[in-house]
Order: sequence, then structure tokens, then C-alpha cells
Amino acid sequence: MSKHPANHPASSSAGHPGHGPAAMPPKSRRKPPHGHGPGAPGEKPADFTGSVAKTARFLARWKWQLLLVAVFALGSTLFNVVGPLVLATATTALFEGAVELVNGTGAIDFDVIGASLALTMALYGASSACSFAQGWIMSGVTQKACLELRNAIVAKVNRMPFGYFERNAIGDTLSRITNDVDTLGQSLNQGLTQLVTSTVTVVGVILMMLSINLVMTGVSLLIVPVSVVLVAVLVKRGQRYFVAQQEVLGQIDGMMEETFAGQPVVRAFGAEQRVVGEFDRTNDQLYQAAWKSSFISGLMKPLMDFAGNLGYVVVAILGCIFAAQGVITVGHIQAFIQYEKNLIHPLSQLTQVANVLQSMAAAAERVFAFLEQPEEAAEQPSAQAGEIDGSVDFDHVTFGYDPANPVIRDFSARVEPGQTVALVGPTGAGKTTMVKLLMRFYDVDQGAIRMGGRDLREFSRADVRSSFGMVLQDTWLFGGTIRENIRYGRLDATDDQVEAAARSARAHHFIKTLPGGYDFVINEDATNISQGQRQLLTIARAILADRRMLILDEATSSVDTRTEGLIQDAMDALMEGRTSFVIAHRLSTIRNADLILVVDAGNIVEQGTHEELLELGGFYAQLYNSQFMDCKDEPL
Repeated sequence: MSKHPANHPASSSAGHPGHGPAAMPPKSRRKPPHGHGPGAPGEKPADFTGSVAKTARFLARWKWQLLLVAVFALGSTLFNVVGPLVLATATTALFEGAVELVNGTGAIDFDVIGASLALTMALYGASSACSFAQGWIMSGVTQKACLELRNAIVAKVNRMPFGYFERNAIGDTLSRITNDVDTLGQSLNQGLTQLVTSTVTVVGVILMMLSINLVMTGVSLLIVPVSVVLVAVLVKRGQRYFVAQQEVLGQIDGMMEETFAGQPVVRAFGAEQRVVGEFDRTNDQLYQAAWKSSFISGLMKPLMDFAGNLGYVVVAILGCIFAAQGVITVGHIQAFIQYEKNLIHPLSQLTQVANVLQSMAAAAERVFAFLEQPEEAAEQPSAQAGEIDGSVDFDHVTFGYDPANPVIRDFSARVEPGQTVALVGPTGAGKTTMVKLLMRFYDVDQGAIRMGGRDLREFSRADVRSSFGMVLQDTWLFGGTIRENIRYGRLDATDDQVEAAARSARAHHFIKTLPGGYDFVINEDATNISQGQRQLLTIARAILADRRMLILDEATSSVDTRTEGLIQDAMDALMEGRTSFVIAHRLSTIRNADLILVVDAGNIVEQGTHEELLELGGFYAQLYNSQFMDCKDEPL
């Protein structure tokens, strides 16, 4: 399948940047949106002007296309504005000819009327052609902009620090890719063209009106300051609701993504009502923000229409007076009334553009805020992957997700090439954190981790991760066939090699019992196979990857005892000659480890072989014996 990247870090069964079609973290690490998402509803954007400026800089790459859009918009508007004045000639000729015909002093000049109508039709036709060209180019620009923004966000995901995905809801990030980018694209498509055409229309109409009558133009323009005040008040009141609408929509997406993915857990614990209640509260926040923004948006046009109709009545009265006095012609009255309506319409459009620009700014702020998130530190590797020989030194390593509260404190150990090292200890002792440091998901705060005698930070992250095969407790499989999921460990593997890896992982038998065998399609959440079967597939993936070092985090925790024994044999063969780090709570699975590091509160409290630690009778012996407390047979 084309969805698999060509360069990937090993065969991880859990997600981290760079893994999987969607680069998703394992479900157990997805944080709820509550308290982790954007600001509270009603919060104003941090930098409205800055968001618009960033959008403008982003669009600068299509400046020539946008210039053409402006030219066509200008042409469409000018042709449309001149039309009523040309049509006024036909109206005047018809009216005066009819009067002369009734008085018997002349006749209607159809030649003048015909020429005027033909020119009017040509002007409106040219206006429509320019409008079509403008819309066609603008649609292309906005869709290309959306395409590049989505690509930029997805590319950004793979450059983000691993901690970002442990702190933020995945659904909110997805909302930025979908809802916010779509809102930004739609707003650009509507807002920019309307802004140009409406502004040019207002200026052109005012110039045409001035050419007809100064007094009538002055009366018409009285509605402009009224309109500006109304728009300013409503825009100021409405901006926070547009921002809140986008933010809460991101929270809704995050909540739905989590809830749908965790349906078995939700139902198992009878949490349906609690989930529905949380959704209802967030959905109500979305409702409140959405109806207020929609109400304010809808309020602008009727207020503008009311102000415009008042001006229209006054202009009609003045026009009749001036026509009776011979100051203007009947055709001019008709043209002026059209201009009066044409002035109200673009002003109304400008109020709508104000709403559209608010939505655009709210969406742009969220999109660019994500794109400006700090990335992993730039790399200047001075060591090559070939220097990784399988030896690992932990040299007084200190690390904390919050530097003020270290999780690992002054950790030191030496691992020889080809050794199997087990990390054991109570939950929260720092075992998984050590694996994250090995994979350079995080860098140490103090001390150093060395591979082949070189500081880990001297290698590129890609080189480090390409040296490890991984099987984690949190299985990760994507929607696709079993063959494709196993081949994710090595994309150039043949079908025979895939099948051989499955046999080694003791997965071949159950695969052949499925409809289609290796072509059986796993669904998005891999719920159509058992947890144990998922684990077997991730083990097969690691076997196929054939890396020089392995990380096994509770790799057999989800299989039965008999299968565990079979897998253990396969894993022992796989680990032979490779440096392996094994995290295990079932201490019976690490009896043969070359070195056992007993970790407690981020420190190595004991180290040695299984027999040595039991003889010591310390912390490890207590852990080991506690697992057999209820057994009749004495483990020692």
C-alpha cells in the first residue's frame, strides 16, 4: 500500500512521530480534550491582526494568480457599474420619444434604444465573463492553499516533540487539519473576492452617483457612517463567538474520536451516561457560541437593509423633484435608483465579509499556532549509524518530563553488545521512560546515553530509531491486510519472508484460520481480531524488521500461558546476538536475562542475574516472591 512511508523507524507497535499512516499515538496515551485543548469558549484571539498577516504572507506564493483575481474582479465590477448609466440613455430615449409621440411632435428613436441595450448587454456579458474567470482562479488558489496547509500540518506532526502528543488531544489536531483548514479555505474563497468586488463597487457607484447629482449622492452617503458604526459594534461583539465556535468544535472532535475508539471500555464500565453528559455539556458550549455568532452574522444584513431602504425612499422623492425641475432626466432617476441599490448591496456584502474574515482569522490562528509549535531540536549528527555496535552506556542519566521533578535520577549502567537486559520494578519506577530516552523521543537533562561509545545525541534520531525493533504492550495496527501490517516492519520484504516471520511469532496458524488468510483486512481499531492476536502480529513485525537492538515492553502480556511459552522461544531466538531491553512485570519471563536492572523511583537499586538477585534477598526477591504468594509451590 502506498500509505506506508519509505523511511520508518523499526517496527513499533505503538505510535510515535513517523509511525503509521496517520502517525497516531497508542490509544492509551491519547489525552482527553478536557483541560488540554484550546482556551475556554469566549476567549478572544491572541493576535487577530497577526493571524491575518500570516495568512497574507502564506498566500504571497500565489501573488500573480491573486493579482489576476483582482484584475478580473475590478473588470467585472467596472463593467457592472457602468451598465446602469448606459441603460439610462435607453430609458431617457424611450420616455422622451413616448412623450413626443403622444404630443405628435416626434417618435421613439429605436436606433438609440437598440444601440444602448446592445452596449448594456455587452457590458453585463463582459462582467459575467470576468466574474467567471475570477471565481475559477480563486477556487484554484484556495484549494491549493488548503492542500499545502494540510500537507504542512501532517509534515509538522513528524517534526513535533513526542511530548506534544502526550499533552494534547489528538482530536483537536485532527480538527485543525479538517475543520480549521476547510473554514480557512472557504473564507478565503468567499471573503477575498467579495472584499475586492464590494470595495470597488462602492467606490465606482459613488463616482457614478456623483456624476448624476451631488445632492442625491450626499443623501445616499448618509447611510455609510451609520453602516460603519453598526458593523464595528457587531464585529467587536461577534469575534469572540467565532473564535469560541472553532475552539469548541476542536474539543468536540477530540471527544468523539476518543469515545468512538474506546467504545468497549465505555460500555464495559457503564459510562455511557457520563460520556453523553460530558458531550452534552461541550455540545451546549458549541451551540451557545454558534447561535450567537450566527445571530450576529444574520443581524447585520437586515440592519443594513433598513438603513438602505430609508435612503432609497429619500432618493426617490428627491429624484422626482429634480426631474420635474429639469435638473436630471427620467433615465438618470432610474440609473440612480439602481446605483442606490447597488450601493446598499456591496455595503451589506462588506458586513458579511467582516463575518467571513472573523471566521478566517479564528481558523488561521489555530492553524498557524500549530505550525509554529516548537519542533524537535535541529540535528547536526557527527556519528554514523554504522557506529552503533549494540553497546549501551547510561552515564549518570537524569531526566524529568518536568525538569523540576526528575523521573530518572543519576542512572548508570553498562550494557554489552548482544546482552539481554531486563528492566523490572514497580509501576511508575521509570522503566518505560528509559525506553523513550533510548529511542530519543526525549533527550536526557543531565548525563549521557552512549551507543558504541558515542553520545546518543551525536546520531540522528532516524539512525537511532532505525537500530531498534519494538514490541510494546500497547499494540498498534492500521486498517489494512495482515500481510501489510506485518510488512510494515520491512517494506521490501517478500510474501515468503512475511510468512516466515509470522511462523516464528507463532501467528501463522491463527492467520490461516481467518477468511482470506494473510489478505484478511484488519479494521481501523483492529477490533475484529483478539488482543492476543494483535500482539502476535506486532511480534511478527519486529521479527521481520531484523534490527540489531530490540525493545520489548511487556511483549507477551496479552497472550495465554501456553502461547507465551511458544513466543518466548521465538523471542529467545530473535534476541540471540542482539542487544535487547526487556520490560516485564511477569518476572518468570526474564529468568535468562544476562543482566537485570531493578529500578525504583528512577534509580537502580539492584542489578545482577536472576539467581544473583534471588540470593541477595533484596527488592527483586520480594517482587519475585510476591507474584507466587498464592501458589502452593515455592518459587525459590
